[in-house]
Amino acid sequence: MLATTDERVLLAGCGDVGLRVARQLRAQGHEVHALRRRPPAGSDDGIHWLAGDLAAPATLDALPGGVTRLVYLPAPDARDRAAYEAVFLTGLRALLAALDQTTLRRVLFVSSSAVYGDHAGDWVDEDTPARPPGFNGSVLLEAERWLADAPVQSTVLRLAGLYGPGRLQLIERLRAGLARVPREQAHWANRIHVDDAASAIAHLLLLPDADPLYLGVDDTPLPLDVLYDHLAGLVGAPPPPDGPAPAGVGSKRLSNARLRASGFVPRWPDARLGYAALLAM
Repeated sequence: MLATTDERVLLAGCGDVGLRVARQLRAQGHEVHALRRRPPAGSDDGIHWLAGDLAAPATLDALPGGVTRLVYLPAPDARDRAAYEAVFLTGLRALLAALDQTTLRRVLFVSSSAVYGDHAGDWVDEDTPARPPGFNGSVLLEAERWLADAPVQSTVLRLAGLYGPGRLQLIERLRAGLARVPREQAHWANRIHVDDAASAIAHLLLLPDADPLYLGVDDTPLPLDVLYDHLAGLVGAPPPPDGPAPAGVGSKRLSNARLRASGFVPRWPDARLGYAALLAM
């Protein structure tokens, strides 16, 4: 079924990424509703803001009727299993139960590459078995599987590490000499610019016959030391010294071949180019 120009979209959770998605959908002529615990006051951006807490289903009593597309991309208010389960399991079930299933054409669930764990630098794609090492990946994988069994068409997008405006903590650590990077054995990093992540979400949400699962990542996995050394050079900082790999991330090279084959083209195919553009702003 082709997406029409009069979709009624609900974004469940609308922080930085969600707001970028909302703006793209609005620019395409779609009606956009956005659910947030604390909506902005006096907004004139054309987005229909809704107050509600996905972790408190009783607050989800003012949803619009006739929603045709749902983007589920909340941020838990704490980094622990209970907070993740409240949002990604209880909240997802409650929200779908509250929406009109007769008009809902697709759910786009934003997940994470954290479901994969370590693969010793090997290539990973949508067919690679998920083995989440932490509670966050475990809860997200449980939510993905529940949604796949729900009576609604759904697509999951597993995003790699985000960078972009307001997400320059790595640059600040390099400038301050606080970053460390493994050098004896390559540890692979996977990134996607936040604007490309938003574009991928909007693209898949409206894509006819989308697959059930995609990886959201740029074209260029990089050894962590190659990325860090390049960024240090951009800001005039010394290369970071040898140190341990990031905990709980795992070394792997994520493939975006399926996302590319769907017609999506990232604006920033290499994080080195994306970071350089950010630093030049």
